[in-house]
Amino acid sequence: MRRACLIVAVFVCVLVSPAVAQRQADRLIRQTWTIDGVERTALVAAPSGLVPAGGSPLVLIFHGHGGTAAHSSRTFAVHTHWPEAVVIYGQGLPTPGRISDPTGQKPGWQHAVGDQGDRDLKYVDAMLTWARSRFTIDAKRVYAGGHSNGGTMTYVLWVGRGDVFAAVAPSASVFRRDLMPTAKPKPALIIVGDKDALVPVPAQRLSLASTLGLNQASRTGEPWSGPYAKLHRSAIGADVVAYVHPGDHTMPPDAGAMMARFFKER
Repeated sequence: MRRACLIVAVFVCVLVSPAVAQRQADRLIRQTWTIDGVERTALVAAPSGLVPAGGSPLVLIFHGHGGTAAHSSRTFAVHTHWPEAVVIYGQGLPTPGRISDPTGQKPGWQHAVGDQGDRDLKYVDAMLTWARSRFTIDAKRVYAGGHSNGGTMTYVLWVGRGDVFAAVAPSASVFRRDLMPTAKPKPALIIVGDKDALVPVPAQRLSLASTLGLNQASRTGEPWSGPYAKLHRSAIGADVVAYVHPGDHTMPPDAGAMMARFFKER
């Protein structure tokens, strides 16, 4: 028993080591762009692993309403799970929320194509152009993920920049019914909390079912990772992983690792 306890203690120490956390933070650089006269920023993690022959994968991550790029770099931490990738954590602008913050005091993202003058689609275009000029990017391995309002932004990219992204990973959000008819099938990891009190769970489940239909994916999932993530195989190569966990609106702590694994496999 003493030996087992020692092993656990060492493992926990590694997980919370300030030195490890500092090394992760040191990998991030702040990048700025001026778009339509407005300064936009993001945190960027350059590849720290061996870059594949075809170039680095590129992952864009979008925080929830009221969030920050710094916080999403810690909670998603995709760059720690996929060191070969270029990972950009976007920073939103003050945006009226659909659930709270109706006057738009907190940072967020546009809710649909054409909303807010497409300021965030232009922002993504600037990030993509910059990343391609700064790094060798594999054009076939560009991905996007986000939580809550960031998940909504991920769906907006599915529609508005569908030819750019190879796969997407929205969490705690809904694929709007007015957006989906113009979407093309695409591999997706979809995260749903069964106790979500902010985004109605029935709406999220309906959105998931509609996405399975769009992607011509099996309604019956098979084990993929852990007890809650199921793989729904697609007849046209647009597989869907449904990660329906027993938690609330909060993004589960393993979501970033799940996203990295899902993207790696696509």
